Amino acid sequence: MGVLNVTPDSFSDGGVHFRAEDAVASARRMRDEGAAIVDVGGESTRPGSEGVSLDEELRRVVPVLEALQGDVPVSIDTAKAEVARRALALGAELVNDVTALRGDPELAGVVADEGAYLCLMHMRGEPRTMQLDPTYEDVASEVAAFLEERLAFAVSQGVAEERICLDPGIGFGKTIEQNFELVARLDVLVALGRPVLVGFSRKSSLGRVLGDPEATTGPLSASIAAAVAAYERGATILRVHDVKEHVEALTVAAALDG
Repeated sequence: MGVLNVTPDSFSDGGVHFRAEDAVASARRMRDEGAAIVDVGGESTRPGSEGVSLDEELRRVVPVLEALQGDVPVSIDTAKAEVARRALALGAELVNDVTALRGDPELAGVVADEGAYLCLMHMRGEPRTMQLDPTYEDVASEVAAFLEERLAFAVSQGVAEERICLDPGIGFGKTIEQNFELVARLDVLVALGRPVLVGFSRKSSLGRVLGDPEATTGPLSASIAAAVAAYERGATILRVHDVKEHVEALTVAAALDG
């Protein structure tokens, strides 16, 4: 899954794809480099970020989705029902909701009515506050319990279980150590029986574990290492910024697995 943030303020690629024509070109490049799907988002969820209005989010993503319709497989990274509705009408296949259907009470119905795929992510708090001293007794078990409950809720709202994947939310209300523990114990999430998505690409934890306590992003080398580790522990979907390099690394990892 290629990351395409049509925003001025995302943590790693903010501003790079803010012009629709730049976003469209990048999406097509990701497809050509081997992305199975490109995740288009119009609202930053980096730590400390503020939300944007419905109109602004639509203004950012609709031109991109219109240009990519029928050309590049896309998902929509949103917590707003109306954005999801418009995106699905323009060909999006999956709704990637960082709030796990807690942000907009109408979103579950939109996904169910359209028969779309859905990704449910764990986040402690909200982007503005999520990194203020996140604490857990057992991070893997607590994240798994949350996702299991949200999975049951989504199914109760009419979303087909076989169309749902789960995301532990690396960097969303977790410390460096908790992020790494989630990948090390990914089997706890895989045991829920749904595909697991991991998005460790460029996260600040990667830079900080390499010795920079003030890092806001991590290098490509560390992103690839985290992706391969997640793959080896059962992740089905890897959400990444650098598609070509990750595809090459994962191709080798798969070959070594036989």
